[in-house]
Amino acid sequence: MSKSALESLEQSLDEVFNKNAPQLPAGIKQFIVKYLPYINLVLGILTLVAAWGLWNAAHTVNVLVDYANNLSAAYGGEKISTDQLTFTVWLALGVLVVEALLYIAAFPGTKARKKSGWNLLYYALLINVVYGIVVAFTDYGGFGSLIGSLIGSAIGAYFLFQIRGSYSGASRSAKASAKK
Repeated sequence: MSKSALESLEQSLDEVFNKNAPQLPAGIKQFIVKYLPYINLVLGILTLVAAWGLWNAAHTVNVLVDYANNLSAAYGGEKISTDQLTFTVWLALGVLVVEALLYIAAFPGTKARKKSGWNLLYYALLINVVYGIVVAFTDYGGFGSLIGSLIGSAIGAYFLFQIRGSYSGASRSAKASAKK
């Protein structure tokens, strides 16, 4: 049975961010694992709020642009600007909503320390990397935003892969029963 592309990438990233990287102290890893479900839940909710804010801001800008265009036309001017709900804004909205849902969906799995919960965070990380690359080639991005996105994703990957070993197919209660 061959590995999927995601599993192969996961193994490669584990080599870089876990096996070949400086290890976090055990106490910090335990702290992250203990509070990660709640942090993700809060981040998921905040990300949904951010998506709503972006959508609302884009619509507000459209109203103001329409007002400016009408005012310009009334005085014989030309159209000033176009719709602010561009492909990039719609893409950002989609990515924010998907990432928020992944963070929220990861709550039960990370709380039970299941690999499936960790996997959802891994997928959110990958989506964020792809989004950073795509935005770099739009009017809203550029080389600086690409570098910032890659640095942020690398930091996230470091912490995510440092705690990867704490997540397995068994829940904490099953692990506790096995220790007895």
